[in-house]
Amino acid sequence: MGQYDNLKAGERGAMLSIAAYLVLSFIKLLVAYIGDSDALLADGLNNTTDVVASVAVLAGLRISRKPPDLDHKYGHFRAETIASLVAAFIMISVGLHVLLDTLERLMQPDYVQPDMLTGWTAIGSAMVMWAVYRYNLALAKRIQSPALMAAAQDNRSDGMVSIGAFIGIFGAQFGYYWLDPLAGFIVGVLICKTAWDIFYDATYSLTDGYDVDRLLQIRHTIVQDEDVLEVVEIKARLHGNQSLVDVIIRVDASLNVAQGHAITERLEKLLAKKHDIFHTLIHIEP
Repeated sequence: MGQYDNLKAGERGAMLSIAAYLVLSFIKLLVAYIGDSDALLADGLNNTTDVVASVAVLAGLRISRKPPDLDHKYGHFRAETIASLVAAFIMISVGLHVLLDTLERLMQPDYVQPDMLTGWTAIGSAMVMWAVYRYNLALAKRIQSPALMAAAQDNRSDGMVSIGAFIGIFGAQFGYYWLDPLAGFIVGVLICKTAWDIFYDATYSLTDGYDVDRLLQIRHTIVQDEDVLEVVEIKARLHGNQSLVDVIIRVDASLNVAQGHAITERLEKLLAKKHDIFHTLIHIEP
């Protein structure tokens, strides 16, 4: 049941992201309104959608923890991947809105110089998001969670967005007023780029795409067994953060059923220990 404990641990990262985004979005939108900054406003709007996206990730993690039932024999792990997909859709919608809004402001001749308070708010936010990113990245790698990894990528993107906003606001202090809406436009591009990366990873998993290098490593581990004469075929797919592996191996035809079963059990335990694969279906051919 270790995978369920991992999912529960992943909820801490999602809740940390939600708390950070709630606080930062409120501060950014308030300061952007007071200091009249398009870049910080775009950054704040981005964080409001990040709240929704992080809630979707949290919901996906919690649904994934449900044990197998009558019509979900493999469990509910793919709810985590679907949550990543929902987060991507939310992010792309806001990214496009920010792009259109800041593009319209760029075409207007009456630029406004933002207050430098908005710049310090942006750089402070970047520092906070970098700390959240480092925490979620380490946790996502430890529990092998695609949804939390997507959240960590979003955290990193938000930190970069805030740095970009600071640059635009700082430049506007020296008369380059167009830098502020330009920074807002770049923010929109970065939001869309991050959304696309998350969307690609989620759809790759949902269409049963699998890392070829990792599959070769699994094959190498199996073929090292002294009783395995040949790996005839090996396939794998992701089920949330779980790998499901199907293998056909060739063994000595003189082995009896009990001996063949012992080989499969040995290989299953080896793959679980070495590659964290807890569901392997092994078919034996003589």
